[in-house]
Amino acid sequence: MTINFGLIILSTLLIALCIFIFGKLLQQSFKSTLLQLDVQVQDTLTRTRNDLTARVEDFNIKTEQRLATITNQIENKLNHGFEKTNETFIDIVKRLTVIDEAQKKISELSTNVVSLQEILSDKRARGAFGEVQLHTLIKNVLPSNAYALQYTLKNGTRADCVLFLPNPSGNIVIDSKFPLEDYQKSNIPGINESSKKVAQKQFGLAVKKHINDISDKYIIPGETSDGAVMFIPAEAIFSEIHAYYPDLVSYSQQKKVWLTSPTTMMAVLTTAHSVLKDAATRQQVNLIQEHLRYLSQDFGRFEKRMDNLTKHLNQANQDAEQVHISAKRINSRFKKIEQVDIKDKDSNNPSSIESLIVSENNE
Repeated sequence: MTINFGLIILSTLLIALCIFIFGKLLQQSFKSTLLQLDVQVQDTLTRTRNDLTARVEDFNIKTEQRLATITNQIENKLNHGFEKTNETFIDIVKRLTVIDEAQKKISELSTNVVSLQEILSDKRARGAFGEVQLHTLIKNVLPSNAYALQYTLKNGTRADCVLFLPNPSGNIVIDSKFPLEDYQKSNIPGINESSKKVAQKQFGLAVKKHINDISDKYIIPGETSDGAVMFIPAEAIFSEIHAYYPDLVSYSQQKKVWLTSPTTMMAVLTTAHSVLKDAATRQQVNLIQEHLRYLSQDFGRFEKRMDNLTKHLNQANQDAEQVHISAKRINSRFKKIEQVDIKDKDSNNPSSIESLIVSENNE
């Protein structure tokens, strides 16, 4: 009984010791785990704090940049708006200045219109006005050698302008007529019917007289064309004649006097320019034909020389092929010579070189 009791005590002590040791180990392991967990928590908190700090700083930077961008955009828009407003005010001032100048020009134009009416009231001044207008139209379309101003004909009369056109057209006389007074009398506002008819008749007679004068003075057989041109400087008068005086238009055509205005005169001058250009082209036809004939001869010589060159090239090609063949044979000989066995000293048998020569001669 004593031995069993001792064993029990010893066992109990051993168990208690094991429990104590296990408790110590468990306590140390728990402490180690707590320490690791604390380190991990501290690391996590540090990383989280650093990440939050970096994100807050980045957010602050982006916010400041965005605010700066918005501020710049607002400033730019305000500056642009101020510039536009300033430009608008400047443009308004300029336009007001232009309007003021236009009003001054209108006033000056009114004065000039009155002066023009005073000038056109004189017959000679009207004639000079028509001649200047006619000259301006002609010099803008025709070359200087295609017309002459104040040209004196063989019968002693002087024309305002003569167009030098080739046959069969011939020289065409252009004379400026400006029946302004009679036209104005027939178009006075508020004129009674009888007075208007008298004025219209007088206007028709005046135009008819101009047609007769041009036909009698400026259509000269052998010197001028069989027709002449009457230039009316005012479109209104020209339109009046064609609208209300068809008999005058027919009469002018019978007398071969063609009525023109500044607008229709441009068409006449353009046609005259085309006629001159066509005549100049026809004059160059013989020269062109002669050069074509020389060109044909040159091309014949070129063709002959080309044939000779082709023959020489063909011969040179054949010679080159022969040389190429010879070069291949020579190269073949060199290769066979390199392959000859020079140690063959048997005099009873032909050497390799002799065999090579025989084979090459056979080739």
